[in-house]
Amino acid sequence: MALLEITNLHVALEGGPEIVKGVDLAVDLNEKHAIMGPNGSGKSTLAYALMGHPAYEVTEGQILLDGVDVTELGADERAQRGLFLAFQYPHAIPGVTVTSFLRSAINAKRKAANGGEDDPVPIPEFRTALLSAMEDLKVPRELASRYLNDGFSGGEKKRVEILQMALLRPRIAVLDETDSGLDIDALKIVANGVNALVGPDVGALVITHYQRILNYVTPDFVHVFVDGRIVAAGGPELAHTLEAEGYEAFTPMPVGGGES
Repeated sequence: MALLEITNLHVALEGGPEIVKGVDLAVDLNEKHAIMGPNGSGKSTLAYALMGHPAYEVTEGQILLDGVDVTELGADERAQRGLFLAFQYPHAIPGVTVTSFLRSAINAKRKAANGGEDDPVPIPEFRTALLSAMEDLKVPRELASRYLNDGFSGGEKKRVEILQMALLRPRIAVLDETDSGLDIDALKIVANGVNALVGPDVGALVITHYQRILNYVTPDFVHVFVDGRIVAAGGPELAHTLEAEGYEAFTPMPVGGGES
């Protein structure tokens, strides 16, 4: 059994229409999976549902993490069990510095692992890990004392997302269009961070509609996502086919469409 198992997953916006329409997917440690699909196909909805966003309702199906059903668990409980989501549009949190946020997140994870007893990371240990990760990801040191994502450029926001991933060391990382809005230098830095983290203890699900990031993060598996469903799967060569030919071959023809 893979570490993350998704079975017949159906997701709707609370009180709204169904967006994800029966997804089966398995992601294991030391694997990079890419989900590629056009805008509006439901990729981000899948990411939010995996992380337990309260606005998205799982109407059918199951999410298993390490054999445990987490479908009804809150986002914090899923994070404590090793699930991580890097947002397409990270939110700013004025009044909370990057350093404070990261240390609080690490301490919350340590507390959960310690049976609910406080086990704060020693400040020297945290500082060493933070500075090392910031250097690896080329995150300017001055960002550490700024409010989280407040006034950050798109590239700075995405680097800090990967910085969180580096320090929290999740077991499964879901990256929701992390390449969105990045110039080529920032894209390479983010991709190198993902490549460095995925290994025997970490698996990744990279969600994108461009092949661009996959030039630097080579997936083991590519899944084509259209109209809330996985409609095709293959190896990294499938991403190149999509880049060259687009999604038209996988997109259902509208009722009444076609040549007369």
